[in-house]
Amino acid sequence: MTPLWIALQFLTRLPVRLSGMPTPEQMGRSLLWYPTVGALIGLVLVVAQLLLAGTAELLQAALLLTLWVALSGGLHLDGLADSADAWVGGFGDRERTLAIMKDPRSGPIAVVALVLLLLLKFSALVVLLQAGEGALLVLAPWLGRGLLPFLFRCTPYVRSGGLGQALAEHMPRRQLPWVLALHAAALLLLGGAAGGLGLLVALLALLWLRHLMCQRLGGTTGDTAGALVEIVECAVLVALAVSH
Repeated sequence: MTPLWIALQFLTRLPVRLSGMPTPEQMGRSLLWYPTVGALIGLVLVVAQLLLAGTAELLQAALLLTLWVALSGGLHLDGLADSADAWVGGFGDRERTLAIMKDPRSGPIAVVALVLLLLLKFSALVVLLQAGEGALLVLAPWLGRGLLPFLFRCTPYVRSGGLGQALAEHMPRRQLPWVLALHAAALLLLGGAAGGLGLLVALLALLWLRHLMCQRLGGTTGDTAGALVEIVECAVLVALAVSH
């Protein structure tokens, strides 16, 4: 079960402790559990929404969004901020883009990107809550984290060193497609039409973002992977809200 604990420790701020330093192989196998961790985050949000039943929808949306960010520790938002700064400040140059991405400071573009994304998520949450569709909250984090293994499987990792390289080099390539297919089937079975819409939007967002990554960088980094999670979550939420 070590790969599961690795995935939980990395993707969430749940109190998970490992007994020792994981091996690169164990870190690679943790990718198999990313969709499960996403589904778990979604279930926590659905339970929280049920507990908040009767509260004004605006307040519910604000509390749920706060919990959502807290569950991941803002990990993927940080990746979005770094990617936004780098994409604008890089002026189309690969090396300049990668250098800016490593800078821990956030510029005005990063702030604008975060504000707009959180505003869109909040507004979509309000619409879904007002429509009585709080159960659909499980889909966005499930799809967002479920596409991370897909990204690492089909996209070169261009930043040497760190966790991302271990994931890319030691992922279980034969098992990964079967696990992703199983989660896609479960999502369609449980989510019905909403699940199908969410999956379609998530895949389109992945294809678009992967194209941008490969065009600018020749592949992905940890920051662009984090940006992918946030943008996919937001796109799925907005699509579900518009459909209601």
